[in-house]
Amino acid sequence: MATRTGPPGERHLGLALIVIAAAQLMLVLDATITNIALPNIQTDLDVSDANLAWIVNAYALAFGGLLLLGGRIGDLYGRRLVFQAGIAVFTLSSLLGGLAPNEGLLVLARVLQGVGAALAAPSALALITTTFPAGHQRNRAMGVYAAMGGMGATVGLLLGGVLTDALDWRWVFFVNIPIGVAILAGTRLLVEAERHPGRLDIPGTVTGTGGLLALVYGITRGGEHGWTDSLTLVSFLSAAVLLPVFLGLQRRTAHPTMPLHLLKDRTRSGSYATMLFVGAGMIAFFYFLTLYMQLILGYSAIKTGFAYLPFSIGMATAAGVSAKLVTHVAPRVVAAPGLLVAAAGMFWFTTLTPGSSYITHLMPAMFVTALGLGMSFVPMTLGAVHAVARQETGIASALLNTSQQIGGALGLAILSTLSTNAAADRLPNAAATLYQGLATKNQPLVAKAADALTHGYTLAFFATAVMFVAALATTAIAVNMKKQHVEGRSAAHTG
Repeated sequence: MATRTGPPGERHLGLALIVIAAAQLMLVLDATITNIALPNIQTDLDVSDANLAWIVNAYALAFGGLLLLGGRIGDLYGRRLVFQAGIAVFTLSSLLGGLAPNEGLLVLARVLQGVGAALAAPSALALITTTFPAGHQRNRAMGVYAAMGGMGATVGLLLGGVLTDALDWRWVFFVNIPIGVAILAGTRLLVEAERHPGRLDIPGTVTGTGGLLALVYGITRGGEHGWTDSLTLVSFLSAAVLLPVFLGLQRRTAHPTMPLHLLKDRTRSGSYATMLFVGAGMIAFFYFLTLYMQLILGYSAIKTGFAYLPFSIGMATAAGVSAKLVTHVAPRVVAAPGLLVAAAGMFWFTTLTPGSSYITHLMPAMFVTALGLGMSFVPMTLGAVHAVARQETGIASALLNTSQQIGGALGLAILSTLSTNAAADRLPNAAATLYQGLATKNQPLVAKAADALTHGYTLAFFATAVMFVAALATTAIAVNMKKQHVEGRSAAHTG
């Protein structure tokens, strides 16, 4: 039960917001902070090419696959308590990752980080509704929270580059330890809501998480080993069995992991679907642009990280503006134009060539894309908890995070396959050929490989733009929350 009985004072509200924002930033940035360090990790721990991707995917899949369970646990056992437990697990597993002597323990640490994030993330958003009064203060907190979600990926790339070049790849894990300890110390400022009766849906969790894992693994393996590969087919068959079973269980159980009635509200289901498309596009965008800057333009880890600064600035600016706008106009009036701008930015990236300029091409396209995406995060965050009963705010917010994480895993799996095949059509084994050309200083070979790889990246950027257009259409059609619902979300929803 709560140890505080009412909202904290103005000063404590500011400190509480810092605690929640820091937690959200730490959890989200960990999805990308290892990306730039991967070459160093591979060399140091002798990780194979096939297994390297799992250092990233293990976190995303554990995070996305267990978010619904994490949200349900928070609703049942207390959001502040579960938030504290999640941050503690995340911090300890970061220590394990930093000390890992081999790839097996590192992948295990990433899985445990994902478990901690899945516990903490849904409770973080739900704690905003219990700590901040409805109206301006809650909208401001939602805006900051959404900005952290949007900025986290780029901050991860920036921080990963700095730590890897200045210190060692292990510091991309060690950096979480002091942050996690500080967050735990600040959780006393957060207001706990009452706990709610019910029980955990273990069969639903197993089938839902297993089905999603099988689907993403099948897409990933199919791109690497072919769509008729036996393990690829087994993965898709498993997903085809487990996911319908999961939905059937959710209809019948009294305490479902994912209450299907939450999807009956048009605004909520529209917000989740929009975030699925946005998550798919964003993760793929970071992945391919990072490869372009490092492989084609030859940027170092730290230079690549700093190159993303315009994206962070654009995202933060747009999120702050949209947090104010949603109190005056309907959320979709803010989100839809933003997604159109984001799609335009991605179409700009489809014109990249191996010799494109950062100042005149990458930087402005990056800033435009960030402005558009930043305008969409606050409306979708508000839409996710729109008109939700207080005992279900944790699971409702978990669905939004799940949409973003699973969208990212699916999007990256699909688009990496698309990009790799497109590059291979122009030059088989283009990446290996590029490394060979660089090692032998064979410039014609380097140019040919760079052209093939860039062709693959731009095709992936085109597909990302299409995903943002799909998000725009979904928002325009489905998200019909009015401005008064944002300003006056009833106090009955506050724990």
